Amino acid sequence: MKKLAYLLLAVAMAGTAMIARDNPMVGGAPMLPTKDIVSNAVNSADHTTLVAAVKAAGLVETLQSPGPFTVFAPTNEAFAKLPAGTVETLLKPENKETLKKVLTYHVVAGRMSSKDLWKAIKAGNGIATLKTVSGGTLTASLQGKTIVLADEKGGISKVTIADVNQSNGVIHVVDSVLLPH
Repeated sequence: MKKLAYLLLAVAMAGTAMIARDNPMVGGAPMLPTKDIVSNAVNSADHTTLVAAVKAAGLVETLQSPGPFTVFAPTNEAFAKLPAGTVETLLKPENKETLKKVLTYHVVAGRMSSKDLWKAIKAGNGIATLKTVSGGTLTASLQGKTIVLADEKGGISKVTIADVNQSNGVIHVVDSVLLPH
């Protein structure tokens, strides 16, 4: 009986390790591949600004739909890099369409893992052009082993945590907010 208990404990621990290895912790919370993008994001202490913005823009239902989506998710620190007052201004009801455009500029239709992004960058001789849900374009390239995104205004954002799998897509955590034209 004792051997069975140890075996069950070992299997449970291996399963937990597998989830942790396959899906990194983000903002101190496990990102479960069985949950959708919004259901996971609300648990991340590093994405409270993003979650508030998604709610203010009315995008919760969209990001809970089957997708799949690839989301480049800026952290709270990324939003803090914006000029003072920018986030507060974007969160005002009268700026909902602008906020929606900024947020959907961080979303690409389909599921693109870091491996898929690497392949696209390699196929494009060092550059991959990504069409965003907002209709804009992001340019992906590599800086060493880091995936870097350039927005239409020349801003740069690095993927700091890749391949956070969701039931309806994948999240790549980024260190700067990307801005459309």
